[in-house]
Amino acid sequence: MAVVLPFRALRPQPQLAGQVASLPYDVLNSSEARQAANGNPNSFLHITKSEIDLPDETDPYAAEVYEKARTNLAAFISRDILFRENKSCYYIYRLTMQGKSQTGLVALSSIDEYEHNLIKKHELTRPEKEMDRIRHIQISGAQTGNVFLAYRQQKDIDQLIENWIQVKSPVYDFTASDQIQHTIWVISDDQTIATLTELFATQVPCTYIADGHHRAASAAKVRQHMEGTVPEGAHYFLTTLFPSNQLRILDYNRIVTDLNGHGVDNILEAVAARFEIESYGTQKVLPDAPHVFGMYLGNQWYRLTSLPGTFSDDPTGQLDVTILQENLLAPILGIGDQRTDKRIDFVGGIRGLAELERRVNSGEMAVAFSLYPVTADQLFAIADSGQVMPPKSTWFEPKLRDGLLTHLIYE
Repeated sequence: MAVVLPFRALRPQPQLAGQVASLPYDVLNSSEARQAANGNPNSFLHITKSEIDLPDETDPYAAEVYEKARTNLAAFISRDILFRENKSCYYIYRLTMQGKSQTGLVALSSIDEYEHNLIKKHELTRPEKEMDRIRHIQISGAQTGNVFLAYRQQKDIDQLIENWIQVKSPVYDFTASDQIQHTIWVISDDQTIATLTELFATQVPCTYIADGHHRAASAAKVRQHMEGTVPEGAHYFLTTLFPSNQLRILDYNRIVTDLNGHGVDNILEAVAARFEIESYGTQKVLPDAPHVFGMYLGNQWYRLTSLPGTFSDDPTGQLDVTILQENLLAPILGIGDQRTDKRIDFVGGIRGLAELERRVNSGEMAVAFSLYPVTADQLFAIADSGQVMPPKSTWFEPKLRDGLLTHLIYE
């Protein structure tokens, strides 16, 4: 069963929603956050990246940064930029990008279920990234980062959410500077809330973390570190749950700084032992099927198709990121651990293949690879098997905005 609960969100006044909403804290560095919030005192980045209000040389993990987040959050509330819902509600969050929409339910999910693997993971977390959010939650008292959960589609849930959208007006509806439209409805009706809670409890056996492993792990560890009576709000964490048929997973591409001592001809000869190679000249290669790759090398594009026997039937072995690593990046280019090797970088599919060309043509990188996106079924299979994906396997787009719906762990 999936335990989901309504909650009293801390959220912006409707006329300020577009100003408050900010990109997730972990997709911007401090410099980018300063630029994004420049001239906008209502940006939620003043809370999630509060070092922007301290001297430039401030360590973003220093104690004063978390204290600044706490005082900024209090100021947003006192200035009536943010207000607390007067009752526990569910929220419908629709994201629209390039004419395509995906609609999820914002709710609290159970930390008990997370710890008992009923909320399934597919990614390892890094202690230093966890500690950042642990301290942010502990000192601010708020879960400001939304965890993106997925579940296998259920028609009854789809229908209830769609019915609400058809008859109710949204509380927020704005288009951000990146042209992504954000629309949110409040579900405040007690019977509808009870029905949704029951549907998840009876029809959804488990959920899957699509994006936000560090946020979920941090929320769980905040509870573990609490002494004495744990407040009710700390037993749950902020999530948005999307049905599997609405997930939009983009490619997550690779670029490498050098050819590991090989010339272009040597690389092509080595690659041909493991892939069928087709030359595409200047025509970009966006893979249209699993186990097909694009390679940009020497101002030319090549289409690579995995030969039989180059991958296993194991859920992780089937992933194109694994096939590329085991058959090309490691044996030919000498890339060992992708988590730590400084010779490899990753480019989210939202940036397009032109970004791969740009970085290779500039001389910064020597070769680029475009990959077919991981599918929702692959993500579920790996999580169900208890395995983890290789690093940088999935890129989810569009991103949920921070600041629109926040969970306070203390009443």
